[in-house]
Amino acid sequence: MNKLFEVAEVNNVEVVYFNLPCTQSQSASLNGNCYVALDYGLLWQGADERVHLAHELGHCLTGSFYNLYSPFDLRSKHERRADKWAIKKLVPENELRRLSEHEDMDKWELADYFNVTVDFLEKAVEFYKENSNG
Repeated sequence: MNKLFEVAEVNNVEVVYFNLPCTQSQSASLNGNCYVALDYGLLWQGADERVHLAHELGHCLTGSFYNLYSPFDLRSKHERRADKWAIKKLVPENELRRLSEHEDMDKWELADYFNVTVDFLEKAVEFYKENSNG
């Protein structure tokens, strides 16, 4: 977690906690500054907090924000770009491949190893499969 907060600090992204029970996290770019809000319920939740923070940082660091009022802006495109950043940051492809090929670890053990949720690990595996050159 500390490394993600360091990434936020180095990139001048302010991270704050709010009551966000429906979305659990949000990010916004206002007047050239980027902000990440995490739900209080994520505090001390380890993998959940880490996955949400990485995803929202992905929005900030790739500029992947969508206009809620524009019929031409594709939300899924921005979400995918934020996910891509988070996946590469939290589950590096080379390390995932090494563990998958040389260790007898199931998806729950891999998720624990990377300190991510099982859902996020599955998303990472699918992302790397879709984007493999082989």
